[in-house]
Amino acid sequence: MRIVSLKLFPIAIADPPIRSSYGLHAPYAIRTIVEIETDEGIKGISETYGGEGPMAQLEAARDQIIGMDVMQRMGLWLDFEKRAAEEAKGAAGDRSQTWHVPGENPMDRHTRTFAAVEIACLDAMGKALNKPACDLLGGRARDAVPFSAYLFYKHAGGGGLGDDEREDEYGEGLTPEAMVRQARQMIDFYGFEEIKLKGGVLDPDEEIETIKALRRAFGPKVPLRIDPNCAWSVDTSVKVGESLVEELSDGGYLEDPCAGLDGMGEVRRRLLAQGIPTPFASNVAVTHFRHIPEAYKLDAVQIVLSDPHYWGGLRAQTLLDHFCGVLGMGVSMHSNNHLGVSLMAMSHAAAACPNLHYACDTHYPWQTERDEVVVGGRIKFEKGCVRIPDKPGLGVELDYDQVARLGERYAKLPYRKRDDEAEMRKRVDPNWKRVLPRW
Repeated sequence: MRIVSLKLFPIAIADPPIRSSYGLHAPYAIRTIVEIETDEGIKGISETYGGEGPMAQLEAARDQIIGMDVMQRMGLWLDFEKRAAEEAKGAAGDRSQTWHVPGENPMDRHTRTFAAVEIACLDAMGKALNKPACDLLGGRARDAVPFSAYLFYKHAGGGGLGDDEREDEYGEGLTPEAMVRQARQMIDFYGFEEIKLKGGVLDPDEEIETIKALRRAFGPKVPLRIDPNCAWSVDTSVKVGESLVEELSDGGYLEDPCAGLDGMGEVRRRLLAQGIPTPFASNVAVTHFRHIPEAYKLDAVQIVLSDPHYWGGLRAQTLLDHFCGVLGMGVSMHSNNHLGVSLMAMSHAAAACPNLHYACDTHYPWQTERDEVVVGGRIKFEKGCVRIPDKPGLGVELDYDQVARLGERYAKLPYRKRDDEAEMRKRVDPNWKRVLPRW
């Protein structure tokens, strides 16, 4: 079953003005829908990062992709790995996401490109065999994948511009009280049973109070996490860990509090010396298999937050799960702005991972029905979980009229890459610059 066609659909989806240590989200997030077709007339789809960079990387691989057997992907992987190794020789930069927003680090472009192709191939294979994608990975460890309520500090606004401006569903969120309200809205609507706060935005004392307010509101049965994306110094990270001993226990964690595995290892040692065992998670310092031995040696990371979109696809996700299981490390999943195709790919990957015991991240509540590209509309959550459908492949099909509408919107955008720092200067503070550590 060979690939005879590759189509790329750049799209733009409305995104509210949510904050992180990287800056501010633009009114639209950009994504790419990938579609392959085989010589048997079967189509496979995936969703990946948007903009000129990811599009160019997929176009550069077109000649290799066309004619490839969807069941024989290792040759493409080996070629990408060889190129990545050659380009890394003497190159500046690193594979972490410390300074780059996801999808904009040139050091992981090969795994991102491969993942987009692999997911589409698995979708096509599943359709050919009449099997869900997760069953092609060795079978499922769970039939429903749990996700967490992913809270963001935000300015007023619902995303979009002009006639396409969206309703501000969650309102401004810059106080502990507003964040409790935001959490309650998400939990009431989606049924989430765990909460994650994107920090690194306000003074650490205010973010500590936000976590404490969430604990008061929802009680100890709802695990809490906080992720400042490296905005804190080692000393500040220790202070936060000391202040949130109870709140981050029982299924909670502290994610990427400071930059680098050395820094996180030092914070971990200082907290353990006080009898504080709060686990650390990372999707910034750990983004490649070679990072794991160092993270394990330093005891800097106890939970790896994976992402099949830049780790190299669904098979890589299951390998990571096995690797972490051998080392006694936990696994969960990072998220980026995404629609239903990506959400289903994440869900199939998580379903096939027996060591994934923490609810995954998802930005899905921040996107709207008006932008969904799958037939039938938004993916449904049941008690905070996405159930793996009894359908082949990813279990979703493209609404081509909707894809065309979002493509027209993309064509009108003045930008072709994500730049949260520039958006922050444009809309909040003309002198703002990302500084690590900020506190």
